[in-house]
Amino acid sequence: MKTTMIIVRHAEAVGNKIREFHGWTDEGITDRGILQAQQVAAKVKDTPMDVIYSSILKRTMETAGYIARLKNLPIIPREDLKEIHGGLWEGMRWDELVEKYPEAYDIWETQPHLHQMPEGESMVDFQKRVVAAVSGILQKENGKNICVVTHGTVIRVLMCWFRGWPLEDIVKVPWFDNTAVTMVSFENGLFRIDLEGDASHLDATTSTFANQQWFIEYREKFNKQRK
Repeated sequence: MKTTMIIVRHAEAVGNKIREFHGWTDEGITDRGILQAQQVAAKVKDTPMDVIYSSILKRTMETAGYIARLKNLPIIPREDLKEIHGGLWEGMRWDELVEKYPEAYDIWETQPHLHQMPEGESMVDFQKRVVAAVSGILQKENGKNICVVTHGTVIRVLMCWFRGWPLEDIVKVPWFDNTAVTMVSFENGLFRIDLEGDASHLDATTSTFANQQWFIEYREKFNKQRK
């Protein structure tokens, strides 16, 4: 019996806009995020969907709300779908992290599978938490079409799991834009990725990444590494 997951990254949140690390920091979505949430809800309006799960954080619950209203479905909040716990990194600007935690920041960028958030989660423990959460959802909702609204790093570690990759290959998984949609089928114990990080519902105005210099630089570097 085939189970389908529609995985949605949350809409642009305050941390995305001001370039602060927000893992468990609980801020809502921005004005642009509202537009993104409306656009992604319209995108999945005709996609079969039986149940909606969301991380309990505001940015995911608010995004899920737009989908839930169009689909007339309740939202099931899950603590274990939250973003990685950043510990002392929470609420710090990315340029501050480079200066205050140069070695840890370099590991985050180049070997994220080895990263340990100071007084927060390690990437290894984080992936274990997320995989356990999704495994439980798949078991409970076997054969259904499941929407999961969650976070950027959550999706990256899940993509490794779906592909059977070791966590060290997370560097091969790109960051997906806010409200990007990924669709994964699960049948006979195997995953199939049917759609990956699709943000075609966004335009140059509503895309978060299109309006941030860091992503332009990151994309160039990522594409070079893939060649």
